[in-house]
Amino acid sequence: MSDFAFDTVIHGGTIVTATDTYKADIGIRDGRIAAVAESLAGGTKRIDATGRLVMPGGIEGHAHIAQESSTKIMTADDYYTGSVSAAFGGNSSFIPFAAQHRGQSLDDVVAIYDERAAPNSVIDYSYHLIVSDPSPEVLEEQLPRAFARGITSFKVFMTYDLLNLGDGGMLDVLTVAKTHGALTMVHAENNDMVKWMNKRLAAKGLTAPKYHAISRPELAEEEAINRAVTLAKLVDAPLFVVHVSTEAGAAIIRRETQAGVKLFAETCPQYLALTREDLDRPGMEGAKFMCSPPVRDARTQEALWRHIQAGTFMSVSSDHAPYRYDESGKLFNGADVPYPKIANGMPGIAMRLPWLFSEGVVKGRISANQFVALTSTNAAKVFGMTRKGSIAPGFDADIAIWDPNETRVVSLDDQHDNMDYTPFEGLTVTGWPRTVLNRGEVVVEERELVATRGRGRFVARATVDLTGRPGYRAPELDPARNFGADIAP
Repeated sequence: MSDFAFDTVIHGGTIVTATDTYKADIGIRDGRIAAVAESLAGGTKRIDATGRLVMPGGIEGHAHIAQESSTKIMTADDYYTGSVSAAFGGNSSFIPFAAQHRGQSLDDVVAIYDERAAPNSVIDYSYHLIVSDPSPEVLEEQLPRAFARGITSFKVFMTYDLLNLGDGGMLDVLTVAKTHGALTMVHAENNDMVKWMNKRLAAKGLTAPKYHAISRPELAEEEAINRAVTLAKLVDAPLFVVHVSTEAGAAIIRRETQAGVKLFAETCPQYLALTREDLDRPGMEGAKFMCSPPVRDARTQEALWRHIQAGTFMSVSSDHAPYRYDESGKLFNGADVPYPKIANGMPGIAMRLPWLFSEGVVKGRISANQFVALTSTNAAKVFGMTRKGSIAPGFDADIAIWDPNETRVVSLDDQHDNMDYTPFEGLTVTGWPRTVLNRGEVVVEERELVATRGRGRFVARATVDLTGRPGYRAPELDPARNFGADIAP
């Protein structure tokens, strides 16, 4: 092997994976990691990582990019600004949602998002479908075509009238998912509880942004998570509960995963960093901090941290939902409207990793290895990105090089998105990604963008890894216990 057998050598750094921390060099060839060794010579390009941490690039598994809401409000970020912001935040790939609206073909949805992503993304990408209209054609033909293409996960909703499938609809899509080895993601909130609370608050004239936090009770999430898990257990289908925001909800996830149910879950930085008091700001400022489920309180934050430490959550994702604080986003329906008419969601794709590193690793709540698992490795396994999420020969050279000691006060300029605010403004964060590679190509170099628009590639994903999750077999669907009725999916 000649001195220049590698396209790139990253040398002098400390490698951190989900399991190990050690000093070594990395040799990259043709977009993949070709060697990891104590010392590597050569390399057409050499990157000095002395004093820095070399980690797998983040995989953002929950983001809304170039996506219309069910009320036809478009997110602020397209696939260029969204991917650039993700890269500056230490991510080398992401999986935004591709949303179906009522009456829309999933084939058309995929084509639309291909047109939005392929010419623009600077990092690799895939999609989670959002299914809001599970017609027979969608279930029997269109979803299977999407799965065959490598879009092996999709999201359903238990709230919002224009998205809520109802329990029967969920059972139908869970059954199709199981048949094809796909993963169903769920936004779990009890729709009728939320609508009842909205009605009561409106009758009292309590419609300021702060009441959004009251309108979606913790019990609404707890009940819906329990119901979603029960539905998934009936047909023994894998389920991923997104943006868990409550202690009781997390406890259900932990109990059921320990019982072997095919269950995964995430939480998000906003539920660890913000509280409902952030919605109680002068005028309409609280609208900037509205998301669903809403942020809770300090007690809940501590409980969620304990669940992160205990391994309840597979990942910490941003739920990046960028709606500007103007008439194009948050104030789409007016500058002084009741909270139900304010666009829900907050930006955060660039802050997910720096914030979690600072609050988690630097403050001793989690190890650097847990950080890698929560931000990259676990997502790669759950979402079927089989060549990403680790630093080992044969994997894509998706790498983030961090300065663990750099301290910054968060500002909008750090985000590189198309937003006009960040909910993390003014927070002090220690630890920042300096250089990010995707398939061996430098995307961000010393906090400067060097990638070209559209260089990212679509990633066809494998099916979910269910190792260690034997599942649950309902006796009523077991022919040995149901008089021989063969009705299980």
